[in-house]
Amino acid sequence: MIKLYLKYLSIQIKSTMEYKKDFIISIISQILSSVFAFITIFFLFDKFGNIEGYNFKEILICFVISYAGFALAECFFRGFDHFDRFLANGEFDRMLVRPRNILLQIIGGKIELSKFGRAGVGIIIIIILLLTTPELLRVDKLITMILMLFGTIIIYACLFVLKAGITFFTTQSLEIMNIFTDGGRDLSQYPLDIYNKIIKNFFTFIIPLAFVNYYPLLYIIERTNNKLYIIAPLLTILFIIPCYIVWKIGLRKYKSIGS
Repeated sequence: MIKLYLKYLSIQIKSTMEYKKDFIISIISQILSSVFAFITIFFLFDKFGNIEGYNFKEILICFVISYAGFALAECFFRGFDHFDRFLANGEFDRMLVRPRNILLQIIGGKIELSKFGRAGVGIIIIIILLLTTPELLRVDKLITMILMLFGTIIIYACLFVLKAGITFFTTQSLEIMNIFTDGGRDLSQYPLDIYNKIIKNFFTFIIPLAFVNYYPLLYIIERTNNKLYIIAPLLTILFIIPCYIVWKIGLRKYKSIGS
């Protein structure tokens, strides 16, 4: 499967490089939009100083990890986000008759390399943050940040799969799902305890963003000494189960557009 995915990736890179100018312009636009987003955060804190007791660097940890994680999820799992197009143009029917894993074909069929622009800016800011904040260079905190990024990618990848699974029943992609993908990204760029308790509970027990946003952040900024918060992002793996179940139910009920 890895060999096949690398083949898909190679094809996507070659296809993208056929339009180098468009790719470069897209990368630049992604970088600029990311830079402006971070500048906005800077001026926000320059004006108000803190948000609910969180200072600029503490919010920035949360912000950049959410930003970079979402961008990487978009890059490698965009096929699920655009799954309605596969259904509409008959591409999914062709996938079904191929002797290869369906999920792998969807992942490999749409890789948005331009999203590396946004992810790259986020990762660069993380590196700058680490270099300017020596206390973040502790091994346990570095592991926590890596797991936060890993868990963020898992959550948004799962949400894209969930969105695709629902599309089997609706044919057209539901815009309401963007509340949990794009909306979730924007919401999780800040610690969840600054929001209403209902929102915090929803994004803890229904969509587990709190396990990659709030709880591990508390450990990194030393508001708790609970070592379990280090591995909290690993709990996002459980979110794969319900999203995959919805996908499988939708797949079993799917009828070809030619039928």
